[in-house]
Amino acid sequence: MSGIGIGQRPVNRRQRFVKGLWTAIWFAYLGAPVTDLLHGGHATGVRVLGWLGLAAFVTWYMILVFRTGRRDHERLVLASLAVLAAQSVLLAVTLGREWLVLFVYVSIASGAALPVRYARWTIAGASALMSAVAFAVPDGRAYLAGLLIPALLGGFAMTGVREMVRTTIQLREARATVAQLAANEERLRLARDLHDLLGHSLSLITLKSELAGRMLPDQPDKAAQQVADIERVSRQALVDVREAVSGYRRPRLAAELAGAQVALTAAGVTAAVPVEADLAALPEDAETALAWSLREAVTNVVRHSGARRCTVEVLRRETLDGTVVELTVADDGSGGRGGVPGNGLTGLTERLHKAGGTLEAGPQKQGFRLVARVPAGTVPDGPGRDGSGTDGSGTDVGSPA
Repeated sequence: MSGIGIGQRPVNRRQRFVKGLWTAIWFAYLGAPVTDLLHGGHATGVRVLGWLGLAAFVTWYMILVFRTGRRDHERLVLASLAVLAAQSVLLAVTLGREWLVLFVYVSIASGAALPVRYARWTIAGASALMSAVAFAVPDGRAYLAGLLIPALLGGFAMTGVREMVRTTIQLREARATVAQLAANEERLRLARDLHDLLGHSLSLITLKSELAGRMLPDQPDKAAQQVADIERVSRQALVDVREAVSGYRRPRLAAELAGAQVALTAAGVTAAVPVEADLAALPEDAETALAWSLREAVTNVVRHSGARRCTVEVLRRETLDGTVVELTVADDGSGGRGGVPGNGLTGLTERLHKAGGTLEAGPQKQGFRLVARVPAGTVPDGPGRDGSGTDGSGTDVGSPA
């Protein structure tokens, strides 16, 4: 979602349009000044000046709101607010009590454009100035009760929204930093593993190659033995490298559970995630498929669902087809778009099918639910429970989907 929030500067045409539309909605409260100009019985010259003053106020207000998020000096913003306040005083004093509503916009602009340390004073100052002007204009006190509370609440509410947006941006940056650090740490782990695995093997291969070269003219049998050792060490080094790279690419369910807790919490979603899961005798491919399923499900919750709560469960169940490990991810969000499943769910279905498992995913009454099942394998204390002499993955494909 590429919307634009309070306290953020729009960076493209669409965001400018969205922010302009959102800001323009609140101009409905200018109905009182507009009605006063149309039906207030003012002279023609006064109306013209009133329309010009209202247009100048709205233009200045929009410029101030759209500059929110730039690294301007507070003095410039304060000067702009002073101009708005002066326009409000002038229009309210000369045209009447209907124009007191302009001070509400001054208060809201203060909360949107200034840090809290300044906004708390400017909001109170705008409200106090409105009260003073209300006592100065005829029948202004009758309007004061209906405008003072909106000015105070609106202004301070904008400071809260501004701080929330700032905190959200910081959380997103922190998440990106954490992800980058995790990736760097994994690269370092792989580099350390490869160094430890290959350092000794390559050194040994070099030494034996030199030794075989020296033995070749006079001791061909011993040289052949050295070459055989070189082949053995090389094959073992190749196996070790493949295992290291496989471990680098293969996600683990325990690590994904911990990552899901961090990701959901950082996104402001109340998470119920188990600390550990019963993975006894679970084949490596099956665990990997569950880990990918959890990663994809949590990513969708964070990015698309708008959920407030997400529950993750990993349970071992007995079914007619044997023991399965079941991963359930349920949220209370929008429930998805429905229709044809996306590439992520299609890829998960293929991964689980290769591991002998199944995938159920779709909207529910409140939110979205994903259930991934894989065969649990043979339990060490109970050999032969499957009864088929295989890993039991062939019949689970017929589970309801």
